[in-house]
Amino acid sequence: MHTASLFLSVPNRDTLHFGNGPEFEPRKVAEFMQLDRNAVSKIASVSAASVRWDQNAPKAVVERLEEIGAVANMVADIFDGDVAKTALWFRTKNPMLGDIAPRDMVRLGRYDRLRRFIVSAIQEDRV
Repeated sequence: MHTASLFLSVPNRDTLHFGNGPEFEPRKVAEFMQLDRNAVSKIASVSAASVRWDQNAPKAVVERLEEIGAVANMVADIFDGDVAKTALWFRTKNPMLGDIAPRDMVRLGRYDRLRRFIVSAIQEDRV
C-alpha cells in the first residue's frame, strides 16, 4: 500500500516508546536526543527555569518535543526499530545536512529544516 505524501509527517508507530496523547513523556524525547534543559528551553522558546517534565510542563515544551519525537520515530522505522542505530544517526554528522549531526540541527533551532529533509527522503524512498 502506498501512503500519500500528506501523511508522511507522522510515524506509523511509537517505536521509541515516547508515548502518545496523554501518555506522551517529553523527558524521554529529551533524554533520547541528549537535550539538556537549556537546549529544550531554546527549541521551545521558553525560559530554562520553566522547563519541567510533569503535567505542568509548558505547552510549548510538550508540543516541540512531541514533534521531535515523531521525527525520531520516523527515523527509527527506517532502521526497522533499531534504537541504537537511530540514536547513532541523530549523533553522526551527515553530509546531506551540511556535515551537521541531526541532533545538532535540533539544538541549533533548525528542527523544521530537518523534519522537511526526513519527510522528503522517506517520500523519495517510497517512490
